[in-house]
Amino acid sequence: MKQTHYTGLIDRYRDILPLAADCKVISLCEGDTPLIECHNIKQIKEREIKLYLKFEGLNPTGSFKDRGMTVAVTQAVSEGSRAIICASTGNTSASAAAYAARAGIKAFVLIPDGKIAMGKLAQAMMHGATIIQIHGNFDDGMRLVKEVANEAPVNIVNSINPYRLQGQKTAAYEIVEALGRSPDFHCIPVGNAGNISAHWTGYAELAASSGEEVTKACGYCNGDCQFTGKSSTSSRPKMLGYQAAGAAPFIKGAMVDNPDTVATAIRIGHPQSWDLAQAAVKESSGWFNSFTDEEILATQKLLATKEGVFCEPASAISVKGALHDIEAGNIPNGSTVVCTVTGHGLKDPDIAIKQSETEMITIDAELNAVKRAILDKI
Repeated sequence: MKQTHYTGLIDRYRDILPLAADCKVISLCEGDTPLIECHNIKQIKEREIKLYLKFEGLNPTGSFKDRGMTVAVTQAVSEGSRAIICASTGNTSASAAAYAARAGIKAFVLIPDGKIAMGKLAQAMMHGATIIQIHGNFDDGMRLVKEVANEAPVNIVNSINPYRLQGQKTAAYEIVEALGRSPDFHCIPVGNAGNISAHWTGYAELAASSGEEVTKACGYCNGDCQFTGKSSTSSRPKMLGYQAAGAAPFIKGAMVDNPDTVATAIRIGHPQSWDLAQAAVKESSGWFNSFTDEEILATQKLLATKEGVFCEPASAISVKGALHDIEAGNIPNGSTVVCTVTGHGLKDPDIAIKQSETEMITIDAELNAVKRAILDKI
């Protein structure tokens, strides 16, 4: 009987990925995440705008990182590598550890000491990675990873690895398949800036395959993508990148040495994909913006209570940015907007519990007490 169930994004998109036909695929059935239309947010209900959440928190390790990790680790194994390494604020370490375990190779992860959400740290620990805590931030870790990779037989799986971006571009393909077209605006949290770059690559490839001439091959993925020609953005979205106010190098126009934000996944001051992200925003006629931690957390709660989507703080900034730009008139009525929700809320439960106003009621284990507790709330 022919196998018809989903087996991961490499099998689904093999024809657009730069992998050998006979390579051993390392997969946890990542990708194929839902595109959820928002119905209950006031700003959307009052306008003729379709707002969708691409919920990447439903990937195997709970974040979008799995899209790139399956391709990066598959390629590493194909090259004979027995170890991978990354710097991480949390999600990359969790993903790298899981895919290394799946591949039967070693994972080394550098994380900022005491500055990683416990949910993410638990994942890396359980998957058996060697965890190296450093007295420094992500940017220090990234510098060290690049240096040690020149001295030790390890493959870097951060987004400077072009195979990471090749995997992450598949989210754009899924969005276009679901909508039947590209959105008008695509809103993405920006930390290390690989994801906004990867999505733009995906949209550009799709535009090229439909006959549209697009930008040169390929500032985005070291010559592995499949588009050439002159630029025309008619069938591609404007790319909108949003950062936390305390970690906003794209807004400041310069690297930030000591980034600080509750949104740990984007607590990055020296984004490795700076040039690619700048190009994606410029070529798409998009923009960057930043928001405070208070605004980010309020939007995280809004999504959970109004749409039933529990995401980590960094993920919520894409929706905060979209709502801000809708209210400001930057996103006009009639638009179709996609917000990438990059990670699941269970990644950082402590933050969620601290800001939740949900009342916990303690009563006797008795029917009338339960009835009273319920009827008092109805």
